Amino acid sequence: MGCGKSHHEFSSGNCVCQVVRAINDLQQAVAAEECQPCTSCFNEPLGSLVSPTTTQADTRVFVLKTADGTPFNAFFFENNNPTCVSIYFRVEEVFDNCCATLRVLAPGTTNSTGAFVPINLVSNSTKGDSGCCINLSAVCEVTAFQATNDCVTVDLSCFCAIQCIADVDLGICH
Repeated sequence: MGCGKSHHEFSSGNCVCQVVRAINDLQQAVAAEECQPCTSCFNEPLGSLVSPTTTQADTRVFVLKTADGTPFNAFFFENNNPTCVSIYFRVEEVFDNCCATLRVLAPGTTNSTGAFVPINLVSNSTKGDSGCCINLSAVCEVTAFQATNDCVTVDLSCFCAIQCIADVDLGICH
């Protein structure tokens, strides 16, 4: 079980796994229904995290958090993007009870012409750290996402929290 819990402490499974499964179901069902006012990861349909829900969405962007509250991060390698670490993901597949393949999403913003501008999330501190940490101030600047070709396979039971960020249209093919 995630967060250092044994299987005996919780018999109902892992809530992060359940949420990621629900997101996957929503993304697979991309159907037009009325918006719900709540901003839960369980909102249906896909697109209901967008306000207003006039935008077609194919992805629910989320962040996974470890037991100490640190955002899980993964590398991505895109030639045209100078950043290489992201905390944002899209579920691609859920399998073997509680494992998932997640697509790494490049964080960014858009400029005045609507073009995607990447944001580097790695700390640029000069206090002797090795650039190993996520710059939480930079996270606050992220307003756009871009799909990468990089995926990571994870055991969802290793995470303690999931936060849904946005519903976006990344032009993902299934």
